[in-house]
Amino acid sequence: MADLNDIAIFVKVAQFESFSRAAHALGMPVSTVSRRVSELEQQLGVTLLQRTTRKLTLTVQGLDYFHQCQEPLNILADAERVLTQTQKKPEGILRVTVPVVLREQAFLNFVSDFLKNYPRIRIDLFITNEFINFVERNVDVGIRFGDLEDSSLIAKKLGANVRYLVATPSYLEGRPLPARPEDLRAHQCVLMNGKNVEARWDLVNGKKQVSVEVSGAISSRDFNSVSYFTHNGHGIGLLPFNYCNDMLADGRLQRVLPQWSSPKIPVHALYPTRKFLPARLRVFLEALEAWDSPFWNK
Repeated sequence: MADLNDIAIFVKVAQFESFSRAAHALGMPVSTVSRRVSELEQQLGVTLLQRTTRKLTLTVQGLDYFHQCQEPLNILADAERVLTQTQKKPEGILRVTVPVVLREQAFLNFVSDFLKNYPRIRIDLFITNEFINFVERNVDVGIRFGDLEDSSLIAKKLGANVRYLVATPSYLEGRPLPARPEDLRAHQCVLMNGKNVEARWDLVNGKKQVSVEVSGAISSRDFNSVSYFTHNGHGIGLLPFNYCNDMLADGRLQRVLPQWSSPKIPVHALYPTRKFLPARLRVFLEALEAWDSPFWNK
């Protein structure tokens, strides 16, 4: 049977696709890491990695071996960690990534309260719309809005968000109100992630579904700015409910095609595949589930 330490070294090299970065993470010389992987290949009788001067890639056999070995190694590491930390209070650094939509006081208050409840935990917070590689950045947990791509991450559903078609009374004044989704094509729309200031909006009304091509004078990459331009009368916006509920209540915004909205957008907490959770991650997930979040409905 192959040496378990050699297998662990190979898995780390495969994760980073680099001998040098794996060696840095393991605290070992690059030459030692390379030699141990070569010895593992010799013992198995297969080539696990294709090595060139510019790139390191897994062979077909190497990819299969990596998938078979990664999870058992995680379980072994977590089992050892649980045995040594069972009696400890939640502590240590928790690396968290969230999208820009959570760069609001409500979420920051949640983090502040969490830190006060668990003073031995420290949080390293990444606020970005980019999907961070959990392995490379050593991320413990992330919050994501929308459908998930297939991955090795565990997904815990927190709730769902929905977006409404809204506009200011000043924008709608003197313009014909849309009577059906197709009428949106005749209006200026404030876009999220538009291409050439054009976008496709997917809308639902009960069991009815429709996709409409819309355009406008402004497109952005985050809802803070999309919300700003909608609130300032630049057109019809498709905004998450947390960006428009207050203004709908006081009349500064009004619903357009109120029977239509976006499909429900799932919100998940993602964390690396593991059977045993570190105490700091476990209590953070519990706090997220218990939180009465303004960003999603349970």
